[in-house]
Amino acid sequence: MSSHLHVSWDQYNVAIERLAAGLRDSGWKFNQIICIARGGMRVGDVLSRLFNVPLAIIATRSYTGEAGTERGEITVARHISMTTDALGDQVLLVDDLVDSGITLDVVRRHLLGDYPEIKTVRTAAIWYKACSNVVPDYYASYLPESPWIHQPFEKYDTMSPDDIG
Repeated sequence: MSSHLHVSWDQYNVAIERLAAGLRDSGWKFNQIICIARGGMRVGDVLSRLFNVPLAIIATRSYTGEAGTERGEITVARHISMTTDALGDQVLLVDDLVDSGITLDVVRRHLLGDYPEIKTVRTAAIWYKACSNVVPDYYASYLPESPWIHQPFEKYDTMSPDDIG
């Protein structure tokens, strides 16, 4: 994995819209979006607005080290943050990218195992890398070379409030 993909804000937003178009065209009706924090939050927010479906958040942590570039053991939050009284039963689980597929797989199994009200979980991501062991149900771009993706908000990983002018 020596190649790199640098994504601007405009490219990022267009990619989310391509993902939304694929979801729309699939005809599948979901009544809940659960995004994986942190990377899936922006994607989940946009999809929630476009499809007018409630958004919930589940936090995970798997990347640590220098500017979040080292993969560690995955930790999944015990609780989902949501503003509705109950989860929907047709869930779209959203993340920004599928690298190894471990996060998406672990969270999907967690949702199906710990939340009996959930009947179906389908997965969506902007980018799906060839190196992944998991194929998301929906994705905007397949990346056969599995590049390291540099997203526009990552500049904040190496900044502090004192760095702001």
